[in-house]
Amino acid sequence: MQVKKAVFPVAGLGSRFLPATKANPKEMLPIVDKPLIQYAVEEAVRAGINHIIFITSSSKRAIEDHFDNNFELETRLEQQGKQKLLELVKNISPSGIQFSYVRQHQPLGLGHAVLCAEHVVGTEPFAVLLADDLIDDSNDGCLSNMVDSFRQDGDSVLAVQPVPWEDVHQYGVVKVADPSLNYTDISSIIEKPSTEKAPSNLASVGRYVFTASIFASLKQTTKDKRGEIQLTDGIQHLLTKERVKAYTFQGKRYDCGSKLGYLQAMVAFGKRHPDIGEAFCEFLNAIDKH
Repeated sequence: MQVKKAVFPVAGLGSRFLPATKANPKEMLPIVDKPLIQYAVEEAVRAGINHIIFITSSSKRAIEDHFDNNFELETRLEQQGKQKLLELVKNISPSGIQFSYVRQHQPLGLGHAVLCAEHVVGTEPFAVLLADDLIDDSNDGCLSNMVDSFRQDGDSVLAVQPVPWEDVHQYGVVKVADPSLNYTDISSIIEKPSTEKAPSNLASVGRYVFTASIFASLKQTTKDKRGEIQLTDGIQHLLTKERVKAYTFQGKRYDCGSKLGYLQAMVAFGKRHPDIGEAFCEFLNAIDKH
């Protein structure tokens, strides 16, 4: 079974980064010289995805513009002989990749955002990527490995990583059959549990591969106190119908939905940037000496 579609929920307000996100989507915040959303799209393309589905809102036109052609910019770069920059701009949207945009008219939760994609996804399996979670993986790539796993057995799979116990209340937390395995069956998942009620410290982070059955499960979940549909509740319902696996990946995850995580990613990617990495490291070393 081939996973060829990926859903990107990008309709959130980005309130933790105000005022920077007042007029600019948080997904367009750059890590050095590339926006977060582009890193996530590139990860999806490397995994064999050829249809990108953005669940968006009226304030996110910058994302649509970023992946569209800019003929004026391309013409100027060509006239100025800036071929390297021209190719860089053209390759933002790789050839053969289809982009679709679906409006989420009300902020009714991550589960609702995924449900908004049903008419585009249809009955096919699909991936979900949260651009806030920037995954730096020097191996084959987190999503690529998940797609390979799905191709082999057809089971939905979530990316998980251990988090400090004092942070489990910020995540969806899974109970698994064997925590020592990279891939293992999930028996339950709970949204933002207290430390006392958490079944483990394995947190679900922003990479998922689902069968289309998740849509029916999301429709049968109960909205929370804020009137939102939680993706974790949909996954818990899905577990009553079919197997769902957890994949403990080895890459480094940066929570770029937080200021600290964003700055950590900026430093890590800046240090190895081909153009400014060496000078940036010298700058950091100079700071450390003062």
